[in-house]
Amino acid sequence: MASRYIRRTEVEDLTGLSRSTIYRMMDAGQFPRPIRLTQKAVGWKETDIAAWLDSRPVAA
Repeated sequence: MASRYIRRTEVEDLTGLSRSTIYRMMDAGQFPRPIRLTQKAVGWKETDIAAWLDSRPVAA
């Protein structure tokens, strides 16, 4: 099964994080980095984002 690539706006919707928070967490090594799709476009593997969400602590 091929992995689906999702763009930043969908990543924001799935995670509830803002653009600046995503990039700040990427710089700190706390969030998956995107893959370059074209010269100007990047996307995240949907499986990487799902794995990151699964690794987050659940609120009690």
